Amino acid sequence: MRANQVSHALCVSVELDKFPGVLSLAESQPNLFASAGVHPDYEDIEEPTVAQLIQLAAHPKVVAIGETGLDYFRLTGDLDWQRERFRIHIRAARQCGKPLIIHTRSASEDTIRIMQEEGAEQISGVMHCFTESWDVAQAAMELGFYISFSGIVTFKNARELQDVARRVPLERMLIETDSPYLAPVPYRGKVNEPGFVPHVAAKIADLKEVPVEIIAEQTTNNFFSLFKAAHR
Repeated sequence: MRANQVSHALCVSVELDKFPGVLSLAESQPNLFASAGVHPDYEDIEEPTVAQLIQLAAHPKVVAIGETGLDYFRLTGDLDWQRERFRIHIRAARQCGKPLIIHTRSASEDTIRIMQEEGAEQISGVMHCFTESWDVAQAAMELGFYISFSGIVTFKNARELQDVARRVPLERMLIETDSPYLAPVPYRGKVNEPGFVPHVAAKIADLKEVPVEIIAEQTTNNFFSLFKAAHR
């Protein structure tokens, strides 16, 4: 990260039993932060409660609730448990005052609907590793959410996503790795790492026809505007 001028990173929780390791990593460096949550892909594991998430989020290094959301791509059948888990995270975020990190795949209609029903606009957050349409991006931004782009935006076949990146206002944009997955070009197919995120910034700068320094400055400012518990 340091060698590539990446100043801060957020380590995202996906399972409760792995949370201590995520928190330990965040505690190890002043420029690392953590979230608390359970990813929608994980079945048959300990379900979080609102109280439990609030307790975990009380730690000063925890700046967000998530990763949460809906995924109808990897899982099928009766997914009521997934929707209820999502609602639990939104309620916890509202009560503890920390923003949401939202995952949505093949489930955008239900994702936006539940965000609206649970009052997610009261707390805001980020649509992480965004791969949906411009209409979905607009609906999320209307709820006060940021749109975050990963290495996917650098892929040659990601034309629709690249068009979304052109249209999302800089003041509503974040960039990320989704490490260890989705390494950007020219590292596609390799293990991703935080030091690669400047390639995402460079691609967006190219799409928007602005200097990469503008993307770097604005997305950094957006990070601290959203994750208010994180300190520069």
